[in-house]
Amino acid sequence: MSRTSKETSEEDKDTGFLDQALRPTRWQEYVGQENIKENLTILLAAARERNHPPEHLLFYGPPGLGKTTLAYLVAGETGKQIKVTSGPAIEKVGDLASVLTNLSPGDVLFIDEIHRLNKNIEEVLYPAMESGSLNIILGKGPSARTIQLELPPFTLIAATTRIALVSAPLRSRFSGGVFRLEFYTEKEIEEIVRRSAKILGIDATHESINEIAKRSRFTPRTANYLLKRCRDFAQVKRRQLSKELVSEALTLLGVDEMGLAASDRKILEAIIEKFNGGPVGLGTLAATLSEDEATIEEYNEPYLMQIGFIDRTPRGRAATERAYKHLGTRGARKTLL
Repeated sequence: MSRTSKETSEEDKDTGFLDQALRPTRWQEYVGQENIKENLTILLAAARERNHPPEHLLFYGPPGLGKTTLAYLVAGETGKQIKVTSGPAIEKVGDLASVLTNLSPGDVLFIDEIHRLNKNIEEVLYPAMESGSLNIILGKGPSARTIQLELPPFTLIAATTRIALVSAPLRSRFSGGVFRLEFYTEKEIEEIVRRSAKILGIDATHESINEIAKRSRFTPRTANYLLKRCRDFAQVKRRQLSKELVSEALTLLGVDEMGLAASDRKILEAIIEKFNGGPVGLGTLAATLSEDEATIEEYNEPYLMQIGFIDRTPRGRAATERAYKHLGTRGARKTLL
């Protein structure tokens, strides 16, 4: 069956759903992180009055909280282009030189996951951030010589999920500020889901929006992902996006009433059932689950700690009484504490 032009255009509009269609394009649309927004508003206004690019910025925090979105908003506020890359993508000094020398005056360079930047490249980046010059060494040994390239004034915005892995010398060069993004409140997530539903033309009840927000792990990216999956479920089932439908769809996805995914429950069950509630070291826990340590530490742990299901002690991770009670309602084999 052929599709109408309207159906085709709607499908095209939804391409790049999470990263483009739903990303705020104005400060008024960006929900939450009020302290950071206020600081950035002042910084940008001062830079505009001086007719200078904003100073370099570093955003850090768990994935999905809006670090990339903030970078795009800063670029939009300056009216300049934003060039996007990531730490792992810059493998050689030449890669960095190519990116920097192609910037126009006032452009914003966004480097995601900057903690994965090679240390040799990091040292070349220092003078570029401080004095706007790029020092490149040509040749080796006694015949080696240094070429200094003058760079146009630019703003570097970096993001990382692991601030501890960003070296102190690099952190100190973000003169505009180092900002931590916090988890959102349930009310803020509801506002984000309501806005996303409106953009996508979804007829969602207040109760369904509230239910998605409750299971979103206080994270906008997760909230938008769950909204899309619920929309698909409602479309196939030919039903309105109600609270009952959201519960059905998210149960099918394995997301429970607290927003825990199957991987979260496996971590809690392993701590409780195999290690008597803990404490257990991260390496041991990762080996038991055949999971990567970084995934547990960066994705699962922040939320489990936020809702009070695990404690991180000097001896390792331990399950709390709340975790026992939650798993008990789901048929955990252990007796409740």
